[in-house]
Amino acid sequence: MKREYDFGRGRRGAIVKAARGKTRITIRLDEAVIEWFRHQVHAAGGGNYQSLINEALRGHIARCDEPLEDLLRRVVRQELRARKVS
Repeated sequence: MKREYDFGRGRRGAIVKAARGKTRITIRLDEAVIEWFRHQVHAAGGGNYQSLINEALRGHIARCDEPLEDLLRRVVRQELRARKVS
């Protein structure tokens, strides 16, 4: 190992740049939340738990953007289907 290193041309930041359309952030999540997503990926036979978290957030956003009338129709249909099965 060298006694001195020259970091004069070094750059700060991520070594691997984020893919286009993605932003690298730091986020703090409960350990139980991360463990749940990791378990889901493991049970599915592999994948990326971060992608699964992203997919869950996208689903939440889509549901929040759903007009109230559409939400009520969806819930009523689900309830009617559940009653037919019973």
